Amino acid sequence: MCGRTACTLAPDEVRRACTYRNRGGKRRKPRWRDGDADKYRPSYNKNPQSMSPVLLSQRHFDKDAPVDKFVLASMRWGLVPSWFKEDDPSKMRYNTSNCRSENILEKKSYKDPLKKGQRCVVLADGFYEWMRVEKTKQPFFIYFPQTHGSSQEKTGDQDDPKTSARSKEGEAPGKWSGWRLLTMAGLFDCWTPPGGGEPLYSYSVITVNASPNLQNIHDRMPAILDGEDEVRRWLDFGEVKSLDALKLLQSKNILTFHPVSSLVNNTRNNSPECLQPVDLGSKKEPKPTASSKRMMSWLTSSSPSKRKESSTPESKERKAETPSKSKGALQQWLHGANKKQRTK
Repeated sequence: MCGRTACTLAPDEVRRACTYRNRGGKRRKPRWRDGDADKYRPSYNKNPQSMSPVLLSQRHFDKDAPVDKFVLASMRWGLVPSWFKEDDPSKMRYNTSNCRSENILEKKSYKDPLKKGQRCVVLADGFYEWMRVEKTKQPFFIYFPQTHGSSQEKTGDQDDPKTSARSKEGEAPGKWSGWRLLTMAGLFDCWTPPGGGEPLYSYSVITVNASPNLQNIHDRMPAILDGEDEVRRWLDFGEVKSLDALKLLQSKNILTFHPVSSLVNNTRNNSPECLQPVDLGSKKEPKPTASSKRMMSWLTSSSPSKRKESSTPESKERKAETPSKSKGALQQWLHGANKKQRTK
């Protein structure tokens, strides 16, 4: 299953982290759907029914758009079927935050969106999972390995070359070398209140059997799309039909993880400490890994003014802290990642 995620990048950073090549091989940076950048709130502890960033074909919103042109949207986690007849999504009696890949073609809630090509990619820094340890549960943070050069190749924005975002020293304009976002396969639907009102877009994360290295934590995991080609094939519903797209939903032994504090158990806790590694034996911070060093490297070398924090219930204001050399690399990033309150 997947019941909690973290997505801490700012809206423009999400755009840069999601650049892709279209069918013609041209590099594109997806734009946010109108108004959706303001609906997205970075968070260290996202739970179902919160708004999260997803990537999908722009043709779902504009029938004249090329099917291989992608757009970012903020959607509610927990799919609300278009045929749901109640006037409030919270009245749904069943959980749709996850969809088992084995049941997609059996359940109407998922079969209908799949047939319509309503496939999306759910974006996150990573997700949390809990391993049962005697009478307690130990949380883990699970994500793509963050080694040097692990991010997908990024070049300039072909849509608007004037909008290349901030660059690190020695980095080509528009190139993304920061945190590699986890790309999870999802399905979405659009529900409109029976009495009228603004349509609600929502999604479900598709899950598969856990990979060998995660089986000790949990028996299920999100269906991971590894690399640009798999992301493009999943989203390109014009070229890749549903049954072929389902073949991408495989258990992949490609993720890494570390144990984190039980602070994440409470959804009201939304601070860098949710991601901080803990040592299960000594309760002290473990030695930094290659992935945590990578995380710290790009953030501490970028402009602090760009690392801002959301002033919403999902993100509480914290005072800036100066990283100590004695602290582990991931902890340095967590304490230095957000320096100022986000401005709108």
